[in-house]
Order: sequence, then C-alpha cells, then structure tokens
Amino acid sequence: MAVDPSLTLAQFNYHLPDELIAQFPAKERTQSRLLYVAANGSLHDQRFPDLLQHLRPNDLLVFNNTKVIKARLVGQKASGGKSEVLIERITGEHTALAHIRASKSPKPGQTLYFADQRLSAEVMGRQDALFELRFNLPALEALEQFGQLPLPPYIAKQPTDEDEKRYQTVYASELGAVAAPTAGLHFDDSILAALDQLGVQRAYVTLHVGAGTFQPVKVELLDQHIMHAERFHVPECTLQAIEATQRAGGRVVAIGTTSVRALESAAQLEQCKGDRLSDGSIQGDTQLFITPGYTFKWVDALLTNFHLPQSTLLMLVSALSSIKIMQQAYAHAIQQRYRFFSYGDAMFIEGKSS
Repeated sequence: MAVDPSLTLAQFNYHLPDELIAQFPAKERTQSRLLYVAANGSLHDQRFPDLLQHLRPNDLLVFNNTKVIKARLVGQKASGGKSEVLIERITGEHTALAHIRASKSPKPGQTLYFADQRLSAEVMGRQDALFELRFNLPALEALEQFGQLPLPPYIAKQPTDEDEKRYQTVYASELGAVAAPTAGLHFDDSILAALDQLGVQRAYVTLHVGAGTFQPVKVELLDQHIMHAERFHVPECTLQAIEATQRAGGRVVAIGTTSVRALESAAQLEQCKGDRLSDGSIQGDTQLFITPGYTFKWVDALLTNFHLPQSTLLMLVSALSSIKIMQQAYAHAIQQRYRFFSYGDAMFIEGKSS
C-alpha cells in the first residue's frame, strides 16, 4: 500500500523532556504505568496489570519471541585504530552484517580484532551502509562470549548484569535481535498465567529487531522514506490461531510494533501470493512501512511503549489510531510524567473497530 504523499515528518514530532527518558526499568516488570487509549480516543491512566480488564476470552495476544544477542563489539583494526561493531543481522554460522564506527571505514580484506585477538572479523564487502563480516569463530557463540548487550543509544549507561536480564522478555527464545521488543518487557510469569485463566489465547511470531529501528527518518515527505529490512517468521500454529480467533469474533492483539510488522507482512504475503513454506509457516524480509491510511488486515489492537519523535514506530501507532489521537495521548503522557522508550511505561491502543 502506497504511503499518502501528503504525510510529512513534522506531523510526528513532539518535545520530550530528557528526564522522562527511562534509564532503568521499573523495579518489577509489571509495575509500569499503562495509558489506555480507547477506540473512541478517550485516555485513561492505569497500571500495567489493568491490561487484563481490556481483554476478552476470545482475544489472541501475539508476542515476538526474538531474543537479544550481545551484538556490540569493541576492538581495533590491524593498524591499531579503535573500532566499534554493532551487528545488524547474523547471516550465517560465521557471517554477519554490521554497522562499524571507526576513524576510517575499513576496506574489504581488512581484519578487525577483539578480546585480545581471540576473536577476529574479516571485512568481506558492503551492502549500502552495512559491512559484511566473516568471524573466525561461530558468530552467535563469539558474541555471547565477547560481546556487550546493545542498549539503545538514549540509555546513557554501560549495560549491567541486571540489564542482561531485564532487557529481555521472559519468553525470549529465538536468538537474533539487536534490540528488544520492548512492549513484552512488562510481562512476567504471573501476568501470563492470569491471561490463561481469563481464556485469552497466546501465540508467537519471530522478528529479529535490527539497529535500523533507531535510525531517524531523514526525509520530510514520508512517501520518499525507504524502510529498513527485518527478517520475520510466522509459524503455522500462529496462522491457525489467527483464523480461529477471527472465526470466534475475537481480536488479534499485537504485543509490540514488531509483532504488528510481522503479522501484517505475513498477511500481505498470504493475500498476494499465498506464500507458505512446506511446514505451513510464512517468512521473509519485510520493509513494510505502516503509516496513517494503512488498512490493517489482521491486527485489531496493540500494546506498545512510547516511541521516539519522528520515528516510523510513532507513525505505525498513529495508523492504528489516528494522528490527532496520538498527538493528544503523547501530550497527556508528558504532562502526567510517564516514562518513555525501552524501559518506560506502556500504552494499550484499541483500533478503530475494536
């Protein structure tokens, strides 16, 4: 679906006081606040466990089960110059695409060294802004041993042991993300058990969140923006759960914008090509850019955190609700001193037809 050519970057801007950017998680996962945005646009200040009040027995919650890898490596070039690598995507057992920060960009054939040269990576080439790397050790194992947790750029501290636990959902299982699907950080085992008692169904998708999620939109007219690509997988059991939910009159509730992108990307593939793998699942690379005017095919409601000004994620949530309602919601959240971004509070948005 084409982006409305009248949409501009300025429509998604707002001023956020620095002190509202959460630098630490809440003491307990479920202690966050919840801003409930009803289908009619009314705003209600609540606590995260109040989410249960807004769910119905036939609803289906869809979680992104990606697991954050220790994607940041600090090392040096053979010349001795410092280099910092942020993995964007694991592409093979020994290979990855990465962002590299160095005084001079390394050229193909050059080698980067880490952990007192116990780990090395040869630069094989480039794909646009990303570097193709080949490690001397299996990439995932090397990152787990030598890497650092890649906290978002707006969290101004070094990662701790506590971050390694809290910047990860309790249901994370599929290694590959370089940023957490942060809406899921609010759930603990007790909340998941309460969902089961309510008769609310659960299903999972996998979308490995890339560092591109933090990249700013650099064009004023949104129809000129090129969305970064992310890999997703929707298993057959989730597709069956969606069909059953729709037949029963329930809602598909996405837990996080990454779940939205996976679900809506799968819906487009299913609609256009009927593309399923031999195991009945749908997977691929998505560059889906969801902006106001988009017609949602599967997602009816969304639990999400508060997003950066002028970000594609703010545009996505405005598509599910409206630009005006999101402007009002964000102004209200700032006035009421909600905590923003990855370690911040949550928002439950009922879609227009919920």
